[in-house]
Amino acid sequence: MTCLYPGTFDPITNGHLDVIKRALKIFDKVIVAIAKSEHKKPHFTLEQRENLAYIATKDLKNVKIVSFETLLVDLAKKLDVNIIIRGLRAVSDFEYELQMGYANNSLCKDLETVYLMPNLKNAFISSSIVRSIISHNGDVSTLVPKEILPFLKDETCM
Repeated sequence: MTCLYPGTFDPITNGHLDVIKRALKIFDKVIVAIAKSEHKKPHFTLEQRENLAYIATKDLKNVKIVSFETLLVDLAKKLDVNIIIRGLRAVSDFEYELQMGYANNSLCKDLETVYLMPNLKNAFISSSIVRSIISHNGDVSTLVPKEILPFLKDETCM
């Protein structure tokens, strides 16, 4: 069985990777779906985010990276996937994620959302925290996969 793990992944973090690894214990394949999400004004381009996600997951079997700029339910139908994975870090995430899960299910009755919590050491990590630390030349080496660190330090490498 395949699941879809959508997000902006701007950039992918150890929290994201933790959720992917947890999902792989439950599902045969995880499709990491990177949303264009121009309304969120991502720091990294869609191509850079795809590249970073690929680099971070290249050693994980049964992980595929795709990008999309449609409704998530349309992507799920296109890929013939009916399970969405979402990570929950804190209670504050729950209300938003629950609403999104209900909205997706109202658009596609066969679409289910499974919520996974990252390991406690990754529970505080978010892409916005990582971007903030990077913008102040801080050390994000414990927050992101080590394979992507060189690319975060020098965006021209991507």
